[in-house]
Amino acid sequence: MKTTHTMQNSSIDSVQQLLFLEARLLDTYRFEDWLNLYSKECTYWVPLELDQPDGIETSSIIYDDRTLMEIRIRQYSHGRAHARNPFSRTVHSVSNIQVEAEKADGIHVFSNLLVGEYRNHSQKTWFANVIHHLVVEPEGLKIKHKRVNLINSEAELDGITILF
Repeated sequence: MKTTHTMQNSSIDSVQQLLFLEARLLDTYRFEDWLNLYSKECTYWVPLELDQPDGIETSSIIYDDRTLMEIRIRQYSHGRAHARNPFSRTVHSVSNIQVEAEKADGIHVFSNLLVGEYRNHSQKTWFANVIHHLVVEPEGLKIKHKRVNLINSEAELDGITILF
């Protein structure tokens, strides 16, 4: 794995701040603001299998484009949504943020994610490695692709009711 260290400190700070903001928006139920962090041509992917090469040819836990993300947020935010009754309380903790590459198509970022979820008097802990593909748009950095590699993706998962 070749790592680049050519990014300016302010750019690295911008990447970190974007990932931290994404976590905070999810924890505070600001889903429309969260969606605005994504580019118009984006994907949000939670693979079903370790090292899964794509989300098209194989089943995934989640594989959403922008339209499906918008639908997911509308359904999730609806007052009678099963995932909202009761609503999950979460804490997203992002760490080990590393810029892996700066390419013509954008910035490739690796991070670790720990999510604590409390719902129905029960607490769950989710761990994942996350790959963000960021692009620079006129409004600033946007997420073009997010891949959430849950470390237990191949296990029996007891109903995912949150966004990672």
